[in-house]
Amino acid sequence: MPLYSFEGTSPTVHPSAFIAANAVLVGDVVVEANASVWYGAILRGDYAQIAVREGANVQDGSVLHAAPDLPCIVGPGATIAHLCVVHSATIGEEALIGNHATVLDGAKIGRRTLVAAGSLVVPGSDFPDEVLVIGSPAKVKGPIAGTASEFWIAANPQAYRDLAQRHLKGVAEVSSSGPRPGWSA
Repeated sequence: MPLYSFEGTSPTVHPSAFIAANAVLVGDVVVEANASVWYGAILRGDYAQIAVREGANVQDGSVLHAAPDLPCIVGPGATIAHLCVVHSATIGEEALIGNHATVLDGAKIGRRTLVAAGSLVVPGSDFPDEVLVIGSPAKVKGPIAGTASEFWIAANPQAYRDLAQRHLKGVAEVSSSGPRPGWSA
């Protein structure tokens, strides 16, 4: 896993965390116990800290960055799904940021809130706990309770903690030389 120091500050990764081999962590980045940072994700803590709290996950291709003096915090059990941009925002406990969503400077996403795929959370937005947020710019659509989105909020944190443990134990680099399994010459 590529970990880089920047101006004397280096990433801190808990031993139980999963960091994919091609994820990149630079500078003031903290990844806590049982958290995961997936393939192709980039966390660049050169201006301010990026913290991925216990059991949270940052999925494939996502980019997290922080503006000067405005950290980027991913709360315990929260999910940053595939191809998201989170910039100097605070993501609440077990919140879920849907695929390809963007959450910008100073935004606060409440506990167990779901930001729908493709949404744009503009700077300074403040969304409460347990709501569905959707659109560009993102707005509250209604409560999570009783919706299909409630399943993802409930299931995703543990599913990704379990999957991270499987990847810690079961991923191995495959040699690029020679025939590939399942292919005939």
